[in-house]
Amino acid sequence: MDARMNLFDNPVSAKFLRHLAAAGQVSAGTTLPAATQELVRLRASQINGCGFCTDMHTKEATHAGESVTRLHLVAAWREATVFTDAERAALELAEQGTRIADAAGGVSDEAWANAAKHYDEDQLAALVALIAVINAFNRVNVLVRQPAGDYRVGQFG
Repeated sequence: MDARMNLFDNPVSAKFLRHLAAAGQVSAGTTLPAATQELVRLRASQINGCGFCTDMHTKEATHAGESVTRLHLVAAWREATVFTDAERAALELAEQGTRIADAAGGVSDEAWANAAKHYDEDQLAALVALIAVINAFNRVNVLVRQPAGDYRVGQFG
């Protein structure tokens, strides 16, 4: 399977991706735990059906020391016992922030309040930015049908 277009060869899409990647660095420089960031990226990518980002963030998380068990259970985090309450709150926020069109009210007050119990304002801001950025990356890759499976850890890094 080939992508519909090479995002790096086109000057418009390449410039957009550079700006999007720069926006993605905002959360990297915060106290939001790196493991939480990868779990959130992975869950949003699963929901959006972005094979490329699912591949990428599974491999990056594994490389960073995340357990295979936890990665396998991200899609079923509600029933899994391997996530902290804080991670659960972040995953719920990620799901609701990704599925905005599925709920007339968007992100619920309950999901926000639960996340606010576990994360300070800077960490919440990082979560909001992270969720927005991964959803943008997911949409770009789904639109062009970016193939999955060949990502190498640190490939863009």
